[in-house]
Amino acid sequence: MFFYKRLHHFLSLKWKLICNNIRISVILTLFISICVTCFISLILNSLRENFLVVNNLLYQDLGVILGSKIVDLIDWNNYKQLVSFFEKVYISTSSIRYILLFHSDGTLLLSVPTYGNKIQDLLQLHQSLLQLETHDFLFNTPLVKYSTLFNENITDILIPLTKNGYNIASLDIGITSNFLFYTSLKFMNIISLVIFISVWLVTFIISFINDFMLKAFINNTLEGINNISLGNFNYRMDLTTDKEVNNLVVKFNTMADKLKYHEEQNINKLIIEKNKLELIIENIEYGVILLDSELRVLLINDVASKIFLAYRQDVIGKSIIDYLPFHVTKALLPILNNLVKYNFFENKVYMHEEIYIHLHDNLKTVFRFILKTIIDQTNSILIGVVIIVKDISKEVSLNETKNQFMSNVSHELRTPLCNINSLLETLLDYNDSLFEYQKLKFLKIANHETRRLSKLVNDILDLSKLDSNSNYLLDNLDIVLILKYIINTFQIMAKKNNIKLILEIDPSIQYVLAHESSLCQVLYNLLSNSIKFTNYDGYIIIRVYSLMSIPIDHFLLSFINYQNCHTINIVRIEIIDEGIGIDKINQRMIFNRFIRIENNIHTLQGTGLGLSIVKNILSKYETQIYLHSFLKIGTSVCFDLIKTR
Repeated sequence: MFFYKRLHHFLSLKWKLICNNIRISVILTLFISICVTCFISLILNSLRENFLVVNNLLYQDLGVILGSKIVDLIDWNNYKQLVSFFEKVYISTSSIRYILLFHSDGTLLLSVPTYGNKIQDLLQLHQSLLQLETHDFLFNTPLVKYSTLFNENITDILIPLTKNGYNIASLDIGITSNFLFYTSLKFMNIISLVIFISVWLVTFIISFINDFMLKAFINNTLEGINNISLGNFNYRMDLTTDKEVNNLVVKFNTMADKLKYHEEQNINKLIIEKNKLELIIENIEYGVILLDSELRVLLINDVASKIFLAYRQDVIGKSIIDYLPFHVTKALLPILNNLVKYNFFENKVYMHEEIYIHLHDNLKTVFRFILKTIIDQTNSILIGVVIIVKDISKEVSLNETKNQFMSNVSHELRTPLCNINSLLETLLDYNDSLFEYQKLKFLKIANHETRRLSKLVNDILDLSKLDSNSNYLLDNLDIVLILKYIINTFQIMAKKNNIKLILEIDPSIQYVLAHESSLCQVLYNLLSNSIKFTNYDGYIIIRVYSLMSIPIDHFLLSFINYQNCHTINIVRIEIIDEGIGIDKINQRMIFNRFIRIENNIHTLQGTGLGLSIVKNILSKYETQIYLHSFLKIGTSVCFDLIKTR
């Protein structure tokens, strides 16, 4: 009992675990198998009963025929002839196993063959069949019984022998039974069981095949889905023999085709946008580096590659730290780490930092690094850092130059103002005690300082005027007269340092094309610088000579229009001194604004605007200024003008 409870509990649990579809399949299979088995059993049972009826009728007819012949022999009391008849029948019919003749009271009269002690079984069989002695014995109808005798299946036919309505004897014939009759029942059970099992087996095989095919299709579909999810839109499912499955396969392949098309479209759009972005970044004058969240380089333009002396293909995908100079890495790494850390663990906001670094340990090259985080607005996570690198060496240099200029100007302004203030205070305080020549001397000095201050202010104003786009109105000027006037102006200054001014002019040169005040300013600034930087007892040579003739057709000055000549003569004006000279490195920037080579010592007066003013004036003449200088030897400065008349 306990075992059945455990089995019932186990089956109940298993049944609960089985899904509804399997439950329905099991119940349906059970119902079909029972119906089929019952139907087949009914058919077989009907066939068996029909066979039994036909067989009984055959045996009864046989009994009636034999009984009619035996009654006559019994009536004649011809015992020998009766025995002979039984033996002929027994020998001629192989299926007859025995023939027994009984008296009406049940005693055995005759048996063919004689079985000895086995006859008791036959007698018992006969007694079980014969129960009546009256004339209505079984309606005088032969009885048929199927039994086992002598280890064989025997059909026992009991034939009543009657005469004039009375039972005079009975004949018992044993015939070997038809094998089909005895085995039909067993076969019916076996066939029913086989059919029942076959239904389950067929169902199981069909289910297994369907399950196998379904699993294969599901695996194929899952493989396709995995490929699609991984972006492999080239994957296609194979067609099968199932029409419905093929419809699904066709739809899947159609979906893959559409996804592939959209992917190609998206990729093309991304490529176009990427190319646009790269084109924009390449055209930016600053260095641009795009990093991911792990500080690997995603994008770098040519400017940044040149700054860090790195090939773009080698840098992409690598850590930016591996390609930066050590001092730059030391400065940038803490900032980068803080940006990444802050955006990962703190509030997700945009941040940017700026830092100024001298690249390659060169103090003259300064770069500004702007670091800005890139945040995914949808997920609020850090996806990268962009670094903008800008060369601000010029800005730094200009800032330093501006500071130097302000220092120079403040010094140049402060000195004459202090002198003027001191002289005026002396005149006011000691007016009664000073002699007239002393007062005149103080006033001359104050006047000189005032002119000096005025010149400084005029230089600054002139520079602002030169920045405008206006041009000079050029005219024929007597270059000889102008040079002599300027030399006379500087004679006093030159004599203080015992400097000799020498003028050398080609006699064929008299007039040039120029603007008088601007030309005088150019000559004044150049000669002033030469005197300022020429050593004591030095020489300064002002030389004017013809340089070349240029065909007028190739001359580019738009304001000249010669109608009667085909060439233009070029005159060169050159100022040569024996000063301290200028280093080659400084020669390239000597004409920039506010530049003074001797700023470190600052022993000479000046703002550093003179040569810049000269360059701007000559640029409006559409000519250039040329400089040749050697340290501790001297300097040669020259420019060209057009000879007229």
